[in-house]
Amino acid sequence: MKLQDLASVAEIVGGVAVIVSLIYVGVQVNDNTSAIRSAAASDATTTMQSWYVEMGTNRQASDVWFNAMTSAEPLPPRDEFQFMMSMHVAILGMQNSYLLAKEGTLDAEFREAVTTAIVAVKDLPGMSRYWTQRRGFFHSGFAEYVDGLLAQDAIETLDIYKMSGVATDS
Repeated sequence: MKLQDLASVAEIVGGVAVIVSLIYVGVQVNDNTSAIRSAAASDATTTMQSWYVEMGTNRQASDVWFNAMTSAEPLPPRDEFQFMMSMHVAILGMQNSYLLAKEGTLDAEFREAVTTAIVAVKDLPGMSRYWTQRRGFFHSGFAEYVDGLLAQDAIETLDIYKMSGVATDS
């Protein structure tokens, strides 16, 4: 073999090595994308779970939240503040899911599952009071998305709201 023949063989082997390397990188990127999506779904779930755990295990917090959601009038200032902050935490978690779904990191169906809670409480006075006061604190795309949720037909809410005597349109 001549030196030129060896150079040609080396060039072919080098080309094959580049192709194999690109395939390997492609597989690694795909695996990384799956890991990122899984982590995003896990983080979104954990955020919402933490909020629900707080509401379900902290009687004072759940009483304030429930009273504020079902009251046509604002609660005393400290309770109303606690309600607004609690709602803000939950809605920020939903905004995070919205933004992650918009960029493709989180499945849109997951986002819908998380944000459907807004439709369930949309006719409660506290939701209206919260959204009127805090809408401007959110990403404009998410605010418009929530406005669309609030315009939807009501869905059946938890029976606990009905037992409180608060009427919903459902």
